[in-house]
Amino acid sequence: MNFMKMKEKTIARKTTQTVVISCVLVGLISLVTGIGIYSTQLLQQYVRRAFDTAYHAYMSITHGADPEPIAKEIMRIYNGLTAEEKEMTGTEEYRQFFSSIDTSTPDEQGGEWNRLNNMLRNFIMDADDIYFAMFDEENNALVYFIDSVETDYFYPGDWETVSPERIRNCLDWDGEGMLYDFVQSDTHGMYCAAAYPVRNDAGELYGFVFVELKANSLFRAVARYILYVSLGIALLTALIAWLARMQIKNTVVDPIESITNAAKEYVKKSGADHEKSFFGDLHIETDDELESLSHIMAEMEKTIARHEKQIRKIVSKEERLNAELDMAKQIQQGMLPQEFPPFPDRKEFDVHAAIEPARVVGGDFYDFFLIDDDHLYLAIADVSGKSIPAALFMMMSQVIIKSYALYDISPAEILEKANEALCSNNKMQMFVTVWIGILEISTGKIIAANAGHEYPVLYSGSTGKFKLVTDPHDFVVGGLEDSQYHEYELMMKPGDKLFLYTDGVPEAANKDGEFFGVKRLVNALNENPDRGPVEILSEVQDALDQFVDDAEQFDDITMMCLKYNG
Repeated sequence: MNFMKMKEKTIARKTTQTVVISCVLVGLISLVTGIGIYSTQLLQQYVRRAFDTAYHAYMSITHGADPEPIAKEIMRIYNGLTAEEKEMTGTEEYRQFFSSIDTSTPDEQGGEWNRLNNMLRNFIMDADDIYFAMFDEENNALVYFIDSVETDYFYPGDWETVSPERIRNCLDWDGEGMLYDFVQSDTHGMYCAAAYPVRNDAGELYGFVFVELKANSLFRAVARYILYVSLGIALLTALIAWLARMQIKNTVVDPIESITNAAKEYVKKSGADHEKSFFGDLHIETDDELESLSHIMAEMEKTIARHEKQIRKIVSKEERLNAELDMAKQIQQGMLPQEFPPFPDRKEFDVHAAIEPARVVGGDFYDFFLIDDDHLYLAIADVSGKSIPAALFMMMSQVIIKSYALYDISPAEILEKANEALCSNNKMQMFVTVWIGILEISTGKIIAANAGHEYPVLYSGSTGKFKLVTDPHDFVVGGLEDSQYHEYELMMKPGDKLFLYTDGVPEAANKDGEFFGVKRLVNALNENPDRGPVEILSEVQDALDQFVDDAEQFDDITMMCLKYNG
């Protein structure tokens, strides 16, 4: 895949998808949460309405009449029936058994049953059904005394089968809270049945006042809520997604595309005599790392332009070469963090690094910067080859890797995108080994990925020793398209240290051709393992110098040490 022909708006599409998916998820969570809260409150109101109606109906019949004689008479007749006679419930023949219950005498003429019935009917406007009944626990039956619904009602003594759980729920009620149950009926559907027990002065239970409310209105209210809230959340989600996309596009996507396009144009004009400032004309004002990167690129462009003009004035080939090397060295060094301590205001960690090229310029680099207040980016790399080609490939690799690191993505994704970019136009078939780690400062957790680089060395306060971390290795960056990279975790506790290096350290050789080796490196680290990063790097360098003595340095030596303070 050619880096210069990558599809436009790739970052914009991914950003839009991420923002939309995030907003939709937040909207769904808000909707589900709202439905739960609303349904719970509505259900409580629904139950309270049914129970309060049952209570007020109970107060009415017990203070305005005497329901006990009718209730006990009906239960006396019912209990005196045989099983076969009880099975006749609902027939005219069955109702003749209860003919002694006077349901014909009007209330005005002293009809006690009609008086109670009228009292209950006063509450029917607040319920779908209200009735006075008692349980036959032995036969799991509900025996009706008075059913005040005007159609399809039960006559005195009629009964229907109910669940034992409903019976026990009512009979065992201790008076705390509300007595209710939700019942599924084939004829009435789902309804709420609230009850209030009726007792005489001696505390004897002889019946219940039941109130039924169908759940249709409850379901309709919830459905309306879901409809209105869904529409509102959908509109709000769309608005937030659009605003967030525009914000990210203006502050992240567009600046990155501007830098990318400027880099493409600069590469096309590289080596030509031109006056245009590709990076200086960007005018990125995001007040973050992207703005800093554009300034760095603009300064790099100015530096290169200045040195190009100086090089053209050099007559001698040797002087021109020296000038080029000096320029490359300055550019290369300028691209690496040079100020130590780099973050004097941050006490949670301390980091130090050093690099010693084998030639005037080299192919090693290190990098670190704060992605945000809680994440520190760390990288160390070694480019194949030496001198100027390695230095050029090193600078390109560092810029590409750092650019993707600014996207705030994982180490594996950084390596995959950098590998795709470096493979796209790698005519020299160069590659780079890279170790990348992102430290979560608040927890000490490092998410890392290793693309063919040396094993890191970790100091643990629990053991008081440095120990080699044989982490999983993936293929080098720039060597093979579509390479996949994997991540792993390192957990640092306060006082722990992480030592990173390039192969120039273990492969440093003395006059006899003997390598310094990883074992000597670990031993050197454990000479004074409680030292800070600056002293640790100095002691390793002293051990190297003492080992190689006067032997020529054949490879770049780069080291970095992180101490986590917690």
